[in-house]
Amino acid sequence: MSLNCNEINLILSELDLAGSFVQDIVQPGYDTIALYVYKEGAAKTVLICAANGATRINETRRKIPKNEKPLRFMEFLKSRIRGAKILSCAQMGLERIIKFELGHGEEQFKMFVRLWSAAANIILCDKDNNILDTMFRRPQKGEVTGGVFDEEAIWESAKEKARQAQDGGRFPIRGFEEVQEEVALAHPDWPPLTFNQKVDWFYSESASTLSREALLEKAKAWYETRHSKQEAALERLQAKKADFEKSGQKKHWGDLILSNAHLIQAGSNFLECVDYESGATVQIKIDPKKSAQENAARYYDLYKKEASGAKELEDEIALSQRKLAALEKAYQEILNEKNPVRIEQLLRKDSAPKQKQKKARPGLDYTVNGWLILVGRDANENDELLRRHVKGSDMWLHTRDCPGGYVFVKYRAGKTIPLDILLDAGNLAVYFSKARKNGKADLYYTQVKHLRRAKNGPKGLVLPTQEKNLSVVLDSARLKRLELERQGDEL
Repeated sequence: MSLNCNEINLILSELDLAGSFVQDIVQPGYDTIALYVYKEGAAKTVLICAANGATRINETRRKIPKNEKPLRFMEFLKSRIRGAKILSCAQMGLERIIKFELGHGEEQFKMFVRLWSAAANIILCDKDNNILDTMFRRPQKGEVTGGVFDEEAIWESAKEKARQAQDGGRFPIRGFEEVQEEVALAHPDWPPLTFNQKVDWFYSESASTLSREALLEKAKAWYETRHSKQEAALERLQAKKADFEKSGQKKHWGDLILSNAHLIQAGSNFLECVDYESGATVQIKIDPKKSAQENAARYYDLYKKEASGAKELEDEIALSQRKLAALEKAYQEILNEKNPVRIEQLLRKDSAPKQKQKKARPGLDYTVNGWLILVGRDANENDELLRRHVKGSDMWLHTRDCPGGYVFVKYRAGKTIPLDILLDAGNLAVYFSKARKNGKADLYYTQVKHLRRAKNGPKGLVLPTQEKNLSVVLDSARLKRLELERQGDEL
């Protein structure tokens, strides 16, 4: 339930924002803004929420977490009104629209905060009501940059609403008695709460939107869906592993075929013989058109494939278990978090598509036994990695006389790069080059400090000195392991 007009007036009277200075602006989510204001030695955090069903303005003493990626409207407000003085702040009649008048040097601004449940917005205008930007852009309402905010229409509507509610009884101010009782029980030494404090407590603990209780319910549904899917995937992998563990039987059947070749009857689909290990009589399916050696070879090939697959499955099972552990950790972090704004951020981060999540650096990252390997896949990523993400002591690898990505092994103080790590990096260098189709290539490697840019050369092109040679044959099992490691690091 959103604030009504009389509750907004009470909150504004307690806030007493006229004469305050806007020190900073933080936008923790798409529908919430926090203004850090300062007046006569006292600092306040004013939270403005435009969430449907929980629109409000109130002082909060909760920590406002910053969004991982700065949001557009916050950056715009910072560029215009950070440092501005709030000349006046009042509700426009009983319209649930708050008008801020701000002065910043010679510039003056108006900021309209509309706290309507289904159509909340924050609109920043110049002194002539020309819209500079809005929290939510609504072209159908003209609420876009370059539009004009119709302040006169709001005042006309406010006069009519004032006539309908002269006695104030139509829009009663809630007492939030349950909040006061709850706080008194938890903190008997606290003085009675102000209306701002009651509102902040109520919407953080009890309200339907942006409340801790509601967000935890949402988190539970998110966790249970993810957990059931991940658990089912792990069970499938473990069942497949159990089948692969029987692969030794196929090798044994191949041995039995060879040792009992003289018992194979022409045209028969089965070999019946005594198993020299168990002493039991067994039947082994064979192809009557093939010789004993060919039938045995087929079982040996099946054994090798399944034995190889079992090793890959071990890596996939380990990754699946790591995903489950990461999910448990993320859910526990949400359960332990007391700040509902932070919970909303954590949920938004975990449910965002991977392509929308912020990356620390371009290209691909692989962490193997404490060694970080960076891979650029094209000229842009190669150049960006060289300019901003590697240092002189890092190792650089590249295919010789063949276009491809740059691979870097980050330096570790007092340690020499092991051969196995160098082969991992070499395989990646071949895989992300045009030599991939050949399955092998010669590489050169040297420290980044021994590279120099080619004068007037293409983007990212470098010339190495003091380089050493490395010949690499692509190892599919190694590449599979590296990819599984990378997926695990992204959890």
